[in-house]
Amino acid sequence: MNKFLKYIALGVILIACVFYLYVKYSAAEDGEVAPDFEATLVNGESFKLSNLQGKYVLLDFWGSWCPPCRKENPKLVALHKKYGDRLTIVTVALEKDERHWKKASEKDGFVWKNQIVQQNRFVMLSSIAQKYGVSEIPAKFLISPDGKLIGKRSFKQVDSLLSVAR
Repeated sequence: MNKFLKYIALGVILIACVFYLYVKYSAAEDGEVAPDFEATLVNGESFKLSNLQGKYVLLDFWGSWCPPCRKENPKLVALHKKYGDRLTIVTVALEKDERHWKKASEKDGFVWKNQIVQQNRFVMLSSIAQKYGVSEIPAKFLISPDGKLIGKRSFKQVDSLLSVAR
C-alpha cells in the first residue's frame, strides 16, 4: 500500500509539472496579438478585450487572498490616477469565493469599470489566466494601443513607458 501511495504522489506531481509547462509555453509571446477573451464584468456588462484598442491596456491578475497582490494594489490605483486618459486597467481577480473579492477591491480603491472575477476551486485554472501563461500572481501584462502584447511588466516599467509615450 505504501508503494502504491508513492506512485500516486509521483503521478500527481508529474501531472502538475506538465500542466505548469503547458501553461507557461503555450501562452502568447511579446509582440503577438494579445489573446482576446470575453467575460462578464462585475457590474453585469459584457466585456471583450479587443474592444479596448486605441489606448494602452494593463491586464492585472490578482486575488483578494494574495498578500503580494494586495501590497501592490495601491500602485495600480496610482497608475490609474496618473494615466487614466491613456491607460485602461482591466483587473482579473482569481478567486475561490467571489464574496471576498468585493470587500478587497473596495478597500484597495478599485474604481475602474473593467473588473472581472474568475471563480474556481483551483484559481490558476482560470481560462483567461491560462491564455497569458499566468502561473503565479500578481501578474501584469501591458498591451499596446494596437492590441499587441508588450509583455509582463512591473509598475516601474509601465510608468516609464507611459511617461515617454504620447
